[in-house]
Amino acid sequence: MNFALYRELLAVRPIRRLLLVGMLARIPHSAAGVLLTLHIVLTLGQGYAAAGAAAAVMTIGIAVGAPWRGRRVDTVGLRRALVPSVIAETVIWSIVPHVSYELLLPLVFVGGLLTLPIFSVVRQSLGVLATGEQRRTAFALDAITTELVFMIGPAAGALVATAGFSVLGLTVVGVATSVSGLFLMWFNPPTRSPDPGLASEVEAGTESEAAFRTGQHEAAEAAVVAAAPAHLNEAAAEFAPLAAAERRRAAPAGLRHKVRHKVRHNFAWFSAAVAAVFAVAAGAGMVLSGSDVGIVAALESGGHQAEIGLVFLFWCGASVVGGLVYGAMHRPISPVLLLLGMSAMTVPMAFAQDTWTLGLLSVLPGLLCAPVLSAASEKVAELVDERRRGEAMGWYGSALTGGVALGAPLAGVFIDGVGPSAGFVAVGTGGVLLCLVGLVLQRRRRRLAAAAGYGAAEA
Repeated sequence: MNFALYRELLAVRPIRRLLLVGMLARIPHSAAGVLLTLHIVLTLGQGYAAAGAAAAVMTIGIAVGAPWRGRRVDTVGLRRALVPSVIAETVIWSIVPHVSYELLLPLVFVGGLLTLPIFSVVRQSLGVLATGEQRRTAFALDAITTELVFMIGPAAGALVATAGFSVLGLTVVGVATSVSGLFLMWFNPPTRSPDPGLASEVEAGTESEAAFRTGQHEAAEAAVVAAAPAHLNEAAAEFAPLAAAERRRAAPAGLRHKVRHKVRHNFAWFSAAVAAVFAVAAGAGMVLSGSDVGIVAALESGGHQAEIGLVFLFWCGASVVGGLVYGAMHRPISPVLLLLGMSAMTVPMAFAQDTWTLGLLSVLPGLLCAPVLSAASEKVAELVDERRRGEAMGWYGSALTGGVALGAPLAGVFIDGVGPSAGFVAVGTGGVLLCLVGLVLQRRRRRLAAAAGYGAAEA
């Protein structure tokens, strides 16, 4: 391990500034979930089921919007891509606290759809600014700052909402996020290095040359037709309606071919290895959100809900320590193995008897929380070309969000049917099974690749 990597990394001003801006920009939205839930329950007088439905609608909006927002960063640049988010954050979150529950639902969906893509932008820019071992350290630091954010944001949101200021709190969330977006636009961290840009210019030049050659070919055909004898032109005119009908019949097939080609081209970056990383992200989100619900249920069933913050302190603190250690390592660890360990160590939390044992048992999976997320981010940056990395990071965020949306109800079903301890067993076992399937498929793919290489060598 080399902890001096942190000092070297933080000595780079753009990286230091990006991590700081990313941390500050995440705090408002980390508080938004708690603020929205308590606003619906305390101010609008709805139940927790209604609050959960609103959170799910917002989560769906975020999951749908993340890839699109990332693709906009890739195609039009960071500044232009952030303009809709900067406007929408202030407008939507200033309206949300003043409407009924029925109007609130579509608003929070649009708010999620146009949310500031701070998570994907920070990861994408870190993948450009940091290379080699520095990249692992940078992603570890990003995961650590995220843990610090979730120590501060939800607690601050709960404090503001229980004091009766949920309307003001939600408005501040929108304005603060927009200000963060403006600062990010001013800072304008790089989302790709110069080399891919040059490659794009070469590619554009090649396309222009191809278009020019196509134009020349069409002009040559026109010249041949003009020079043809009159009787041949008359015959061609007679058969023209038949040819046009044939082209109309072939048009749907041609259109389908073009659509397939476009989809294949747009997702050329999506490989089996990338899919495995997205599965890890979804599994991590499932385990984390399920554990979150399990902790709340375990403490509420014993009448110790006031001590929830203590358990989260153990859990997030362990994640910070694990992230620091992982970021100082010389060699990466497979995110699948890290998730396997985190999932397996979540199961023992079911045996907690009180707040202190629950907090101590949460240290075990907590140690691998930040490493899982940083290793997965590092893998995406390694596998996907810079020109498509923004979109890939958006899909990565959607996979993580989808896992979060799945984990809470999965744990809730087992908690309601069996008890609080069953929530930890359910999500922990689910994570383990997902990793085992992933490892089996990975091993099979490698065996098939080795067999294909051996067969090619013999041929």
